[in-house]
Amino acid sequence: MRKILVSMWTTLDGLVAGPNDEMNWVRGDDEMMAYEQSFVEAADTLMLGRKTFGDFAGHFPGVAKDTEPKTGTDEMQRGYARRVDVMKKIVVSASGNVAEWRNSQVLSKLDGEEIGRLKNARGGDIVMYGSLSVIDALRKLGLIDEYQLLVHPIVLGNGRPLFDRTRPVNLELQSVKPFKSGVTLMRFRPGEA
Repeated sequence: MRKILVSMWTTLDGLVAGPNDEMNWVRGDDEMMAYEQSFVEAADTLMLGRKTFGDFAGHFPGVAKDTEPKTGTDEMQRGYARRVDVMKKIVVSASGNVAEWRNSQVLSKLDGEEIGRLKNARGGDIVMYGSLSVIDALRKLGLIDEYQLLVHPIVLGNGRPLFDRTRPVNLELQSVKPFKSGVTLMRFRPGEA
């Protein structure tokens, strides 16, 4: 059975973005990029919400086609972009008003039975980034198999939390891997309710 794996950059206080969606606290490095590359190489499908999908569709196809070195884009980033560009993509959008990107399928809603069929289909794992409302809906349906959190050594104090803070979320730690940048990759499975 395929798994749904969530990868998210977080702060020590569980935030994934600042109050105005700032991400200037992210400490990217070669180790983190190598992790991201191996994460998508081991999967074959990308699932995103409409907004994150639009951001990805507006960025990665261009980086994937870029053969000339440019400031801020290295070969690791291009390799990641090339992989993401060819993956199957599932975008969850009630409006259906989504950006164009090859190999994409639109789901108008998250139906537990349909997601169950996707998980039971042949193929590699399904990976997710961003898309907090989709992640929350899948979590409530009990369909997320693993969270891979890249925890950054910073406390923002205010911003967008990964998890709904009105109820507990139990997780079981699977592994911990520190990077030289101070970022720590923590892998969790959903725990018992």
